[in-house]
Amino acid sequence: MIALIQRVTSASVEVEQQVVGKINQGLLVLLAIEPDDNEQKAKRLAERVAGYRVFEDSDGKMNLNVKQVVGDILVVSQFTLAADTTRGMRPSFTSAAAPALSESLYQYFCQQLRHSGFKVPTGIFGADMKVSLVNDGPVTFSLTI
Repeated sequence: MIALIQRVTSASVEVEQQVVGKINQGLLVLLAIEPDDNEQKAKRLAERVAGYRVFEDSDGKMNLNVKQVVGDILVVSQFTLAADTTRGMRPSFTSAAAPALSESLYQYFCQQLRHSGFKVPTGIFGADMKVSLVNDGPVTFSLTI
């Protein structure tokens, strides 16, 4: 399971020219599911995302997590993060999980964040989405479980 997290001052996702998810300060999470992933991994990754200290404290150091800055988390499914890019000039997606497993674990991941008290708007799984963001920093990290 892979989460590309970006610290943002704002982010949104559109489907068919309609905004389906939007946040102000917080984290944009692009989430990929791999074939060996399960609910235990999804729960652990949600805990890491929620607790990851990427926001600055009063001394300018990254010591605060998204809850401490009263931020939100926008989650967008992105199977391309699981691509195998080690050979050739075209990515292979055989390392991404099948859609049924991916959607189930994507929803479970979002549910875990909501249970932790976050507002968690999302994209629409499997849809063609347009993601807009203002990356704050820029600050971007890849978390893998």
